[in-house]
Amino acid sequence: MQAVAKNVRQGVNALHGSTAVLGASLKKVFASSASLPAEAEINESYVQSQLGYVSDAHKVTAPSMLQAPDYLLMGPGPSNPYPRAETAMSRKIIAHMSPYCYSIMDEIQEGLKYVLQTESKYTFGLSASGGAAMETTVANLMEPGDKAVISVAGIWGERFAEKVRRKGGIAITLDKESGETLSFEEIKAAVEEHKPKVFFTTHGESSSGTRQNLEGVGELCAANGTLLAVDTVCTLGGEPFFTDKWGVDVVYSGAQKCIGCPPGLSPMSFSEKAIEAVKARKTPVDSFSFDILEVGKQWGMFGDARPYHHTPPVNILFAMREALNIMAEEGLQASWERHNACHNQLWAGLSELGLKPFVEKAEDRLSTVNCIAVPEGVDAAVLIKHAFDKHKLEISGGLGRTAGKIWRIGLMGYNCTPRNVDSVIAAFKSGLKEQGYL
Repeated sequence: MQAVAKNVRQGVNALHGSTAVLGASLKKVFASSASLPAEAEINESYVQSQLGYVSDAHKVTAPSMLQAPDYLLMGPGPSNPYPRAETAMSRKIIAHMSPYCYSIMDEIQEGLKYVLQTESKYTFGLSASGGAAMETTVANLMEPGDKAVISVAGIWGERFAEKVRRKGGIAITLDKESGETLSFEEIKAAVEEHKPKVFFTTHGESSSGTRQNLEGVGELCAANGTLLAVDTVCTLGGEPFFTDKWGVDVVYSGAQKCIGCPPGLSPMSFSEKAIEAVKARKTPVDSFSFDILEVGKQWGMFGDARPYHHTPPVNILFAMREALNIMAEEGLQASWERHNACHNQLWAGLSELGLKPFVEKAEDRLSTVNCIAVPEGVDAAVLIKHAFDKHKLEISGGLGRTAGKIWRIGLMGYNCTPRNVDSVIAAFKSGLKEQGYL
């Protein structure tokens, strides 16, 4: 069999040759092993008959090892992951249904319960982006004809409303100007008038830099038979958040921001009330991949049996486990304080340059995604390019309604340090000087 292995390697190397060489190599590999069972023998005539149809039109000719640029990601996300999380992700892959993998998933659930401040057993990581976690929220909670009252202060509220409509639901939007948040009285009036199945808001609206105050909203929703769903993609781990205390029924987030993990596994948690609502649906969830009652089985939420649902991104599980361990080592309170301190440091430095916050009320400003009003006469795109070219630092412009009006600076997770804040301020200072603003 050693000879077979050697010949297999030779066959693999021959992939860089012509199809004729490939065919000859395959023939050599299988002809060299008399120990192969008859049923495993290759149908040589069939393979030979297909070789002439292979096209090399899109054959990769680039270097085999990817060379990605190395720079500091100080935009609204993703942020640079913790190096320990990246190292963990490089470990050898394991079987996704092995006891060892299940034990890692269990550890992730515990870590997410801590970060989300919840006791819900329906806490897990969705094998997808934060946008897909939003889709999962809508798909599970909404049926045709159901009402959802939606806070729209930027692109993410707009997205949620669009997804509700596509599911046949009724989207009732509470529109605010970018940079503003809803008052409790505005939320209360809409929920009491419409008695929706769901009230949705973003905790942090990264397209405009606002943080929504959730005090009393959970109790209000519960009193009106409404489920409270919250997007925490850019706040979880960086801003105080209490799932159970605040009465949140469904919360989702992203891995790649304050948690400090590469993207691909999105934290989610459903309350018991939300799960009962899913079980009481008149129609099945229209996505098997995002059905919490199906996904949850693999995470062990509904009993000891853990049947196959899908193959999760195993190496991202490794990274998430490590990132959550780092967060536990620092402690949630210390993490929140670090993010707030860097936020204050950033604005102290930017104010000296004559720059102003896009969000006027200090109590409504995010500490994690900071939005800066572009001064008159300054080209936002030119400054962004200057920061990248001269400082190897990524900052971002606006998104949706705020495009062209703001810069967005992310202070999240591993990147949220005083040194990185100084780098951002230095990039703005030199970029503004280049344009004659200073």
